[in-house]
Amino acid sequence: MEINDASRGLFTEFNMLPSLQASLTEKNLNVPTEIQAKTIPVLLGGGSVIGVAETGSGKTLAYALPILHLLKTLENKGQSVSADRRPRGLVMVPTRELGEQVSRVFKPFTHTTRLRVRTILGGTAFEVSRKNVSGPFEILVATPGRLVQMLDRKLLSLSDVRFLVFDEADQMLDQGFLEDATRIAGECLKESQLALFSATVSPAVQELMNKLFAGVEIFKTVGSHRVVPTLTTTNRQIIDGKRLPILASLLAKPVEGGTLIFTNTRDQCDKLATGLAKLGHKCLIYRGEMNKNERRSNLKAFREARVEFLISTDLASRGLDVEHVGRVINYHMPSQMDNYLHRVGRTARAGRKGLVINFVTERDKAFVQTLASVKSLASLGK
Repeated sequence: MEINDASRGLFTEFNMLPSLQASLTEKNLNVPTEIQAKTIPVLLGGGSVIGVAETGSGKTLAYALPILHLLKTLENKGQSVSADRRPRGLVMVPTRELGEQVSRVFKPFTHTTRLRVRTILGGTAFEVSRKNVSGPFEILVATPGRLVQMLDRKLLSLSDVRFLVFDEADQMLDQGFLEDATRIAGECLKESQLALFSATVSPAVQELMNKLFAGVEIFKTVGSHRVVPTLTTTNRQIIDGKRLPILASLLAKPVEGGTLIFTNTRDQCDKLATGLAKLGHKCLIYRGEMNKNERRSNLKAFREARVEFLISTDLASRGLDVEHVGRVINYHMPSQMDNYLHRVGRTARAGRKGLVINFVTERDKAFVQTLASVKSLASLGK
């Protein structure tokens, strides 16, 4: 089902608890996004959903509000959580960074509902995860590997989970998560609600949908698999591989917000960081195969605008929400459309404007032509 923009309405039209409505008003959130407008009513009504929407479309809040409403309603009926290590809401995420981000989305709404959100995330010490799930709590945000470790050691029970979410499913399943997903779903209550949110539907996501979500309604936003209309894109022709001088001239012209620069490999990432540093540009890197604490610190510095330029591989293209990204530069173009959409989705989020600059070589021309045809189709659909 594609979602008509005119049908969104207001958050106040949803039958949600007054405490949640008050928090939305306090945060000046009045009109739901496209994906929120269709999935929230279904989830509030006890149904399961699949939501396919472009990055920056508000998918996290689309499931966070129904989870909070459901679990607080149970508590108000005298069915509070009392058992240790038995959450009622479970959100599966592919990475530690996304898990921390999801936890931040929940936080403002827990102040009024008094519901407890805990995390067990890969990349943190196992002992930290063990302590995080001690005692009773309502909502758990977890990465697959760490959750399976906890289940294997019987440090956690999913037998009371009423609401199971797979967030950024495409990225999670890229990492071979299907077997673990099936096991995790099997350990939750049989009647638990299911929600799957993804920016794209890869073959692995389709397989999970077929396995666990048979008969569940699929909601696709009008903008899914397209770039958002508030995004401006320009292409810069690269001759003889001379990228750095062009990049240096671009970075000399300030833009509002930070700049995220994408390369295709870790070596390219490191080489570019060294080159920019020699030119006097303060920048940080964010890639795989680096110290996780350093990577986390670099992202935090970029998120807090203490550094303007973050150079990354596709690791930063999926799921991360950094509000102030004003510009994305594809220093090396990706070869797949999904990767491109994830990259450019780091800017122009939630209705804000953004700029994408693509460095295009001769071998990128076929891909750029594909991009042009996608934009042409998108304009026809407006």
